[in-house]
Amino acid sequence: MGDTPGRTGKMNIDSKLVRELAELLSDTGLSEIEVEDGERKIRVARQFTTAAPAPVYAAAPAPVAAAAAPAEAPAPAATPVDAVKSPMVGTVYLAPEPGAANYADVGKVVKAGDTLLIVEAMKVMNPILAPKAGTIAAVLVENGQPVEFDQPLVVIG
Repeated sequence: MGDTPGRTGKMNIDSKLVRELAELLSDTGLSEIEVEDGERKIRVARQFTTAAPAPVYAAAPAPVAAAAAPAEAPAPAATPVDAVKSPMVGTVYLAPEPGAANYADVGKVVKAGDTLLIVEAMKVMNPILAPKAGTIAAVLVENGQPVEFDQPLVVIG
């Protein structure tokens, strides 16, 4: 890549300018830069090969009723095994916005397809829908809580 003046059909490359642009990328942390000078256009880009940060998971809180049930009495009919589970890792929101009523509270009757809560993953709000009609027997998560894939969220009785 040197200067090739006088060649027809070829661009004259200013290697000093390219080096300066590459140095500017390094100094600023940019991934690409492009400059134009008349009909001449130079674009210098680099790829970052950093590994994605490892996700941080929080332990799911154990429901109090489920922890006490085996020692005191047989398990209730609606157990977390019957729970609606999270389809992804994310953050749970029980209401559509701060200060609004929760989508699902214990005792509320829901129809199949009703929104039970929202799981935010990568800045996308994903509604979690009731797979069947019934009454909310338990809400196993708290608003703003991080959840893991396949974690029980709500029990519909």
